[in-house]
Amino acid sequence: MSNSTQLDNVSVVKKSNIYFDGKCISHNVIFADGTKKSVGVIFASSLRFNTGAPETMEIVGGLCKVRLADASDWASYGPGQQFSISGNSHFDIETLETVDYVCHFA
Repeated sequence: MSNSTQLDNVSVVKKSNIYFDGKCISHNVIFADGTKKSVGVIFASSLRFNTGAPETMEIVGGLCKVRLADASDWASYGPGQQFSISGNSHFDIETLETVDYVCHFA
């Protein structure tokens, strides 16, 4: 992960991914080497995301609390922080304010 404020040299899939009745909206970006990420926003809500492949969620803006599948406690994350999720797992997220994120797929 880098601290850059932008993703350079990418293709963006124009059609948005809309989840949870519009509470989470993202766009897929594809790098020249085939690497894929999604860039999105989660509006104030409490949600559960399921993962197929391992992911790292980079918080770009906003505040949230996260509980990973194997954890009983919640952890707080803000801009510049990240958390990782195993494949075939899930995590609960409570956004305390609108959260901007980049999801890095393994």
